[in-house]
Amino acid sequence: MQSPRSPSAQPFLSVSVTDPVKLGNGVQAYISYRVITKTNIPEYQGPEKIVIRRYNDFVWLHDRLFEKYKGIFIPPLPEKSAVEKFRFSAEFIEMRRQALDIFVNRIALHPELRQSDDLRTFLQADEETMERLRSQDVGIFKKKPADLMQIFKDVQSKVSDVILGKEKPVEETTPEYEKLKHYIYELEDHLTEAQKQAFRLVKRHRELGQSLLDFGKAMKLLGAWEGDSLGKAFSDLGAKSEILSIKLEKEAHNLLMNFEEPLKDYVRAVQSIKATMTERANAFKHQCELVELTKLKEINLDKLMLVRSDRVGEAEIEYKELKAESEEATQRFETIVRLMNEEIVRFQEQKTADMGLAFHEFAKGQAKLENDIADAWRGLLPRLETCSSPSHR
Repeated sequence: MQSPRSPSAQPFLSVSVTDPVKLGNGVQAYISYRVITKTNIPEYQGPEKIVIRRYNDFVWLHDRLFEKYKGIFIPPLPEKSAVEKFRFSAEFIEMRRQALDIFVNRIALHPELRQSDDLRTFLQADEETMERLRSQDVGIFKKKPADLMQIFKDVQSKVSDVILGKEKPVEETTPEYEKLKHYIYELEDHLTEAQKQAFRLVKRHRELGQSLLDFGKAMKLLGAWEGDSLGKAFSDLGAKSEILSIKLEKEAHNLLMNFEEPLKDYVRAVQSIKATMTERANAFKHQCELVELTKLKEINLDKLMLVRSDRVGEAEIEYKELKAESEEATQRFETIVRLMNEEIVRFQEQKTADMGLAFHEFAKGQAKLENDIADAWRGLLPRLETCSSPSHR
């Protein structure tokens, strides 16, 4: 019998984000989740590990991966709700739990990201360790005021150079990349519009469900007032309306979770791709700048050699160092291009599968709802026809 952790077993890594619990009060309140990991990968501590995580821990993992894996589309996180009354609603909590589960499993299934030390830390470290790691991370918003002032001055200087014509913006303009950029920006627009209409569809189902509920209550009151067979017909009509209102509310929730949310998730995924494209643009610009600087250093070195300057040795060292840095920058940029080409293929395949499932669930849910509505009204027809016959007038 082969042990699940034996080297010859097929490697697997399965993660579940479960059991959201509200902790704390007021502005300090937050939701914690149980993150359950099952794996046979030897680098992990055991076949199963359960840790408690909060939203900020997922943000830490996302940001670490984004910094380290240039050229890879880091799966997107769900947004933080700024509206207090929605932040702890059961529906919002479940939407976030589902989105966080998708986020971490996309990482676990990615051939490169799943090997990340940060992922292993996220899935195994205790809460105190995670809190310490979060506080240690230094980003732009944790820099000293002097550092921020320098950043501002650098940006101001760059903007001035562009405005005065001293520096022209450096952009990658290959036909293939232009085509990719056009596709991504158009895709974002179409997905955003589709998600907006899905939201309206959810809202319409809920409004119709509420209207049927109110109508049903009114019919039951009318039925109780009338009595006899007519009153019974009114009461049956009211009861059916209330049942259908529940079905509509249920389908609205299914639409939200299985149709609108996947669309919203892919809007976020496209925004993640755009963030990677920004990193690619930065890498391309940095590479071009270093190439130009290297040329200038080479010209300067040639001049010094012609006049046999005593600064030749120093200039030669500077030139070699800059040339090595330029070659590294070119290699980094080429790596980003290669990874993005692989990533876009993976993204297209995953999008086809996910959107196909979402639209299938949408059609199946709508068909069932329409059948349930038709069956409910059809079942009432004999009683209503009896009430409307001449003998009951």
